[in-house]
This record gives sequence, C-alpha cells and structure tokens, in this order.
Amino acid sequence: MAFGIRGGAARWIIVAMVFVAIMLNYVDRQILALLKPTLEAQFQWSDQDYANMGTAFQIATAFAFLGTGWFLDRVGLRLGFALGVLIWSLAGMAHAFATSVPAFFAARIVLGMAESVGTPAAVKSAATYFNHKDRQIALGIGNTAPNIGAIVTPLFIPALAVAFGWQAAFLVAGGLGLIWVVVWFALRIKPVALDAVAPAPVPWLSVLRSRETAAIAIAKVLSDQVWFFMLLWLPDLFHRLFGMPQGTLGLPVALVYVMAACGALTGGFVPSRLMAAGWSVDRARKTTMLGYALLVLPVVFVQSVSSPWSAALLLGLVLFAHQGFSTNVFGVTTDITPARSVGSRIGIAAFCGNLGSVGMIQFQAYALAHGWGYAPALAICAGSYLTALLAIHLLIPRIVPIDESERGDGFVAAH
Repeated sequence: MAFGIRGGAARWIIVAMVFVAIMLNYVDRQILALLKPTLEAQFQWSDQDYANMGTAFQIATAFAFLGTGWFLDRVGLRLGFALGVLIWSLAGMAHAFATSVPAFFAARIVLGMAESVGTPAAVKSAATYFNHKDRQIALGIGNTAPNIGAIVTPLFIPALAVAFGWQAAFLVAGGLGLIWVVVWFALRIKPVALDAVAPAPVPWLSVLRSRETAAIAIAKVLSDQVWFFMLLWLPDLFHRLFGMPQGTLGLPVALVYVMAACGALTGGFVPSRLMAAGWSVDRARKTTMLGYALLVLPVVFVQSVSSPWSAALLLGLVLFAHQGFSTNVFGVTTDITPARSVGSRIGIAAFCGNLGSVGMIQFQAYALAHGWGYAPALAICAGSYLTALLAIHLLIPRIVPIDESERGDGFVAAH
C-alpha cells in the first residue's frame, strides 16, 4: 500500500531513505573485510586471493557505473534505485551460501554491479527533491551513510558472526535491504525537479566529452583510491601494526568512521555557511576543499605512532577530510548539472573512481608481499586530494550553478 506525504519537511524522508540504503550498501561490502581472518582460515585464502576479490568487486562496480547512471536517468529514480537495492541485497545474502573462492568471486561481482546504483541514486535524489539552498545539506547528511555503515559493521558484525556463524552476518544485512525496497515503493513525495523523476533521454556522449565530467572523474579517481584502500585494508593495517585480533578491531576502526561521518556533515555545512555569508559558489567550494586536502597530509605518520588509538585518530582525520572533500565533489556535480542528467555524469565519474581504485588495492597486496608495509600507500593518500583540487580548478576555473547559466543542451560550458 502506497502512502503520500506532503510538505517541505517530507523531503527529508527521502534523505533518510537514501541514508539507510547507502549505509546498508557499505555494511554489505565491508563484511568481507571484517570476517577476513575467519574466512581466510576456513577457505585457505592468501592475501593475493583477498586482494583479487577486492579487485573483482571494484572492476564490476566500475564498469556497471557506465550503465547504471544512464539507466537511473532513463527509467527514473523510483524504479532504478529499488532494483539496485533489491539485487545487491540478494547478492549479499548469496555470500552465506558460498563454499569456495570462485563462489565468493561470483557473489562479489554481482554485489559490486548492483551497488553501483547507490552513488548516482543518492546524488540524483538530492538534485531531484531539494533546491540549491538545501541540496548541499542533504548531500552532506547522505554522505555520512557510508561512515555510519562502516561504524555499525565492525561493532556488530564480528559479534553476530561469533554468536550465530559468519553466514548470519551476510543474511541479516541482505534481509534489511529487502525491507528497504518495500518501504521505498510505499512512499509518495513530491519532488522539486519534476523532470528528474520520470524517465528521460540523456545526451550521454555529450556528458562524456565535457571538461566538467573530466574534472569530476579525475577528482573521483584520486579521492576514491584512498577511500577504497581504507575500506579494504584498514582492519589488516591495525592487525599488522599493533597485533590486534579480529575481536578487538571493532572500536578503533569504528572511531575512524565516526570521524569520517563528522567530515561528511561538515562538508555540507561549511560551504553552505560560506555561501550564506556572501561567498560565491566557486570560492566557497574550492576553499572548503583546500582545507580538507591539507588535513590529509599527516597520514604519513601513521606507522610512527605506538598506539592503535593514535593511529585511529590520524586515519580518522584522513577520512574526515575525505568525506568532506567528497561531499563537495558531489556538490560541484549538482551545481553544474541539471537534475535529469546527474545520474549519468556521476556514473561516468564513479566508473573512473572505482576502476582507478583497483591499482591501489593491488599495489597494497604487492607492497605487503615485498615487505614494504603500508608506508608507500599512505604517502600516495597524502597527496591525492591536493592533486584532485588542482584538476578541478584547471578544468572548471569558475563554478557557476546551473540555475544561473543553464544552456539549451543542459550542460555548462567551462568558465
């Protein structure tokens, strides 16, 4: 039974639904990292097997992004988002029935392909249901969801696996996704951008060829490689540096993602306040992003500290900055792109980001095999955001919101 909700405040229900969906998205994908010691012992995985599974997930997600952003714009937000959550939930549950490395590979590939809907759907939801004034706050709240998922997962998944078996962790997370789909179809909330809800043709090649898409794509490559490196290797880093067993990893890992969640919220709040104070969109965005990029630099000292809590604070600062920076990358995208075609531009950029992250995942496995530890990867992380901001500035010298400079074809020329 569907039910409608009227009024401006009702739009925040959409934020809540997006928040829950993306949180479950990251619960599903992070379970494997947290259960690595258990599954490694049971199935005799090597570090390379684990890295290859991460690579398979990233590649599947990356290539799916080429189509899912367009698909979301083409069939509409309502149906496209629901199908994505349904399929990724079933794929997550399928992990519980895997008994071999190839079976886990298959489950990860389907999970990665379906979860690619999440990012363009979240950004398109903000562009569809919120005006320019409120959109950045909605994006900031929505962008905390991966961090809340990353907090909840280490706190509850290991305990759930110990109490009921590792299979239960996959089944419970996937089952919650199925409940989400039912609630999503029951909601009826009026959008701000009426043309963004219905299916619409999108000039995909025009999006692909634009300098703005190149800027967002480069920023996603450089920032996503840090995020996915942390997501996949963070528990192992604490285990190797501080000898922490699986049962004690939860709290320091959770602290890292609590700080990341705070970063996402500030990523929405800070530029909004600067714009309210009279700053231009361009100045507010780029100044905010520069601040976050500078906060990442101390990550090179992680291996020099003696306490896992000190390391957690340094790594948490990195993900605080990452999420603030990432929220503004999404914000720039909605600034310069009409709501009806946001999915396509974000999909292309996310394809680049996920595919680029494969190199970082494989590099870390190579580094461990050759005794380099985590120092080289941490150095790469330190410089990624300054480089990403430079690319944005060179390709989009002046960010002008679409409602001030919309062209006939729906895209903004470089300024």
